[in-house]
Amino acid sequence: MARNQPVGSDDESGQEPEKGVSLNFKVSPEFKKQFKGFAVAEGISMTDLLKDGFALSKKERQK
Repeated sequence: MARNQPVGSDDESGQEPEKGVSLNFKVSPEFKKQFKGFAVAEGISMTDLLKDGFALSKKERQK
């Protein structure tokens, strides 16, 4: 799983980590609760969970 780097610290490549931009969309309160709860249970950020889910979905759809 990917780990977040603290802002302002260099990553292993010696470059500044990407600051990122907002990705805004609406979900139901129940979906957010489940999504956040799952991320916490897995010990990862919601951002990392979204990225992992996207990667899996992309891989599955490219078959």
